[in-house]
Amino acid sequence: VEKVLEQSGSDHVNTVGYCIGGTLMGAALAHMAERGDDRISANTFFAAQHDFAEAGDLLLFTDDHWLNEIEQQMDASGGVLPGAAMAETFNALRANDLIWSFFVSNYLMGKAPPAFDLLFWNADQTRMPKALHMDYLRSMYGRNALSKGEFEIGGLTVDLSKVTIPLYFQASREDHIAPMNSVYRSARAFTNADVTLTLAGSGHIAGVVNHPDANKYQHWINPALPPTLGEWQDGAEEHAGSWWRHWATWLRDKSGPQVPARDPKKGPLTPVEPAPGSYVKVKS
Repeated sequence: VEKVLEQSGSDHVNTVGYCIGGTLMGAALAHMAERGDDRISANTFFAAQHDFAEAGDLLLFTDDHWLNEIEQQMDASGGVLPGAAMAETFNALRANDLIWSFFVSNYLMGKAPPAFDLLFWNADQTRMPKALHMDYLRSMYGRNALSKGEFEIGGLTVDLSKVTIPLYFQASREDHIAPMNSVYRSARAFTNADVTLTLAGSGHIAGVVNHPDANKYQHWINPALPPTLGEWQDGAEEHAGSWWRHWATWLRDKSGPQVPARDPKKGPLTPVEPAPGSYVKVKS
């Protein structure tokens, strides 16, 4: 945030967090609120959890036995979770679609798997440093510390109820990583924020990355946040296609006037290297 404001010359910024990035963003917002830091004007969460009481099948991989196994695996890999291990865990959550369908069609029937852009993106595996990953698993999945007001950052215990800026939550109906009920509980955990929630069709990736021109899926809108997701769905209005336009309208109202695109070479910060950078090209 500090560097973006420095480079852009702005006083405030709008932010977005996706999945675990959204969890970290929520904790950061609470930490900033605790310190009176108001540099973020509004924030969006894509498929992000902050209340892990109903976090779905991933809870099966976060008991003491599995956490010890994961920690040993990371120690053996130099303190980093191998990207393949993360991918295998996510694939196991949808084994019929992401494991056995390829076994049957390719190995048994001799068919080459068709090209699929989202699965290509899905194969860009995530490696996690040990300290971050173990704290995340134990604090969030294990103790649900963030929603209980028991999570500490820099010696400060953060409280989600201290966040008062506008928040936009996006959940996906078929999300197997951040289940829609878990995201809904997370939205309600920000008790003093101006929260808007949209439920999209499809899953963890396709539900988020759904350009309006594709004319795919649907989304549901309900300005209220009743106690349960079922009640929210009963009062929600269904709309065809992507939720992006609804989000764009929400975001436009919380942004400054449009300005010409800034040239990154002309700001006070010098580029590290040409986009997209070298790290994204490293094979894990």
